[in-house]
Amino acid sequence: MLKVAMLSTGEEVLHGDIVDTNAAWLGRECFHHGFALCKRSTVGDAKQDLVEELTMLAFNCDVVIVNGGLGPTTDDLSAEAASEAADSPLVLFDSWVETMRAYFSSRNKTMPESNIKQARLPDGAQIIVNPIGTACGFKMKIHDCWFYFTPGVPSEFKRMVTEQVLPDLKTMYPDQVGEECSYFYTFGSSESGIADRLDKLQLPQGYSLGYRSYLPFIEVKLFGPKADNERRLKVAKLIFQHIEQHIVSIDQPMLEHLGQLVASKGLHLSIAEQSTKGWLSHWLMSNTDIEARSGHSWILSHDVESNLGESDGLAPVFALAGATKDKCGTELALVTGPLSADGQFSLALSAPEGEWGQIFRFTREYSADEQKIVIGTLLADMLRRYLSGKPVLTQCGGAKEIKALFIPASALN
Repeated sequence: MLKVAMLSTGEEVLHGDIVDTNAAWLGRECFHHGFALCKRSTVGDAKQDLVEELTMLAFNCDVVIVNGGLGPTTDDLSAEAASEAADSPLVLFDSWVETMRAYFSSRNKTMPESNIKQARLPDGAQIIVNPIGTACGFKMKIHDCWFYFTPGVPSEFKRMVTEQVLPDLKTMYPDQVGEECSYFYTFGSSESGIADRLDKLQLPQGYSLGYRSYLPFIEVKLFGPKADNERRLKVAKLIFQHIEQHIVSIDQPMLEHLGQLVASKGLHLSIAEQSTKGWLSHWLMSNTDIEARSGHSWILSHDVESNLGESDGLAPVFALAGATKDKCGTELALVTGPLSADGQFSLALSAPEGEWGQIFRFTREYSADEQKIVIGTLLADMLRRYLSGKPVLTQCGGAKEIKALFIPASALN
């Protein structure tokens, strides 16, 4: 099995001054193209640390993509570290000096002498052209491992990987067979609850499951060989049968799926929020399909919350849902009611067929922001269920249902 790794460099990455978005992007791209990473590591700008990490990776991997440390300043040491790790002296690549001079000349500038450093590479290295910057990349072998050195600027890095590094890897390893990943987005159950349902499944050889937990979703990932569509479909159906009640979308985030449902039905939506305080509108409107079919969004004050909270049951949110739909002239209205001190909250969906409402109480501790996310997602799931023709009332493992009610349109008139 081909072992591909990534090494990120720089004190700013190591100490968390910036988020390493290059690493996340490369991981996805390599997986998609059949060169899944087996390891990712990060070192600072100390040359000896770089040399040690390069040497360790050279003895344990087949391919390493190094990111960062190719600039003109004194703390850019990737080329020097590569030279030492490979026991290959730095030499001046005159062709790249001329490329840099032309780069500056085209901008009516004189190239600073410090940029000469960017053309000093280990002897025998192959230049990876940077079409939009001065930091050329380079490819070289250290022991029996191929290294690709790339600049840290995201736009330069991504273009060079896409146009040169990945095509070169495909040329060197034409028989490399990658994996595909199918995604099942679930809501309403814990990661362990989902795993208990799936871990006993007998998967075909070459298939495996992975999980990713991030509030409010649990993402189930099915890994398997590319172009194995028949077996993949059978496994996917088996997974669906075991966790169907919690699946909110497949191979696309819930919001994207919800936007497609709203667009396909041609319905328009209005929103009134109390407990979610604008989070639900902001989240839903970030989808262009939903935004295009949305009426007004209202965020109600604390005074209104208090007044509505004095009433028992679902009557207040039902009244608000109907009024929101009528005032905004939309077919659908979503309402989040007040959140009480003991964690109780209410939801309502008003549609042409009638109104659905539920009252929940949180059964686990959430921060204020997390509460808004859970409440908003519960209501969005009611909308998803309605648009999909499924039973509208929803459930969530972190909140207990206190009351649920459907009032048909005939009873509202």
